[in-house]
Amino acid sequence: MANIVGSGSPMIVWNEGTKRFETEDKKAYLEYVLRDNGKVLDLVHTFVPPSKRGLGLASHLTLAAFNHATSHSLSVIPTCSYISETFLPKNPSWNSVVYKESGQSHI
Repeated sequence: MANIVGSGSPMIVWNEGTKRFETEDKKAYLEYVLRDNGKVLDLVHTFVPPSKRGLGLASHLTLAAFNHATSHSLSVIPTCSYISETFLPKNPSWNSVVYKESGQSHI
């Protein structure tokens, strides 16, 4: 496991074994699937328990995943509706990391 987000933010760890980015207590997480021989990170599900909602954890988890993808030269498929419908419209600069096939976004 590796720490992805530093001080001032909740600690988000990359848990390669379970294919998740998660909070240190493992209660909030973003699940992914590797595709295209490990070159594409398909972000399939974000979960934040009711007791932790409203703290921005989904955004922190998503930022950790996008930063990880960028630092490992991976593209991202935003399958999770939170990422495609909420995070990316509010953070359009990350669209450059979204997987494209034949010039079209592959979502």
